Amino acid sequence: MSEMQKPLAGLKVVELGTLIAGPFCTRIMAEFGAEVIKIESPDGGDPLRQWRKLYPDAESGTSLWWYVQARNKKSIALNLKDARAQAIARTLALEADVVIENYRTGTMDAWGLGFERLRAGNAGLIQGAQMLRLGEVDIAITGGVSESIHTFGIFAGFASQGAL
Repeated sequence: MSEMQKPLAGLKVVELGTLIAGPFCTRIMAEFGAEVIKIESPDGGDPLRQWRKLYPDAESGTSLWWYVQARNKKSIALNLKDARAQAIARTLALEADVVIENYRTGTMDAWGLGFERLRAGNAGLIQGAQMLRLGEVDIAITGGVSESIHTFGIFAGFASQGAL
């Protein structure tokens, strides 16, 4: 299937996530043709790079999980605690259709990257995010999980079926 035939071709996604939830979501979007730009820490990148079993032939000792979750993505290293890096992330969000993040509640706001601030510069921006976190279990169980599945259905072209 060519890139132009994929259902998410032309969609630009900025991923601000680590480990499994955010990267998994954006990997699926990338497989469906979206352009995904992953923002990683300059201090070793996403922890998933070193998580679990490491690929034995890689000189860097990179995780097999990383190879799976990072495929079809572009990556940039930014220290989001630095104002200059935050400005770069905001610029990327200005050009994006979707921002995916899975940091702890309040982290993005503390970095000046909260959804309201990002959306102020890009009114059409969609935030597909805030995956299950400790302390938010009730929200995730009552609405978050089904809403996330429904959101994936919209991106995958199954919006008419509603939430599962």
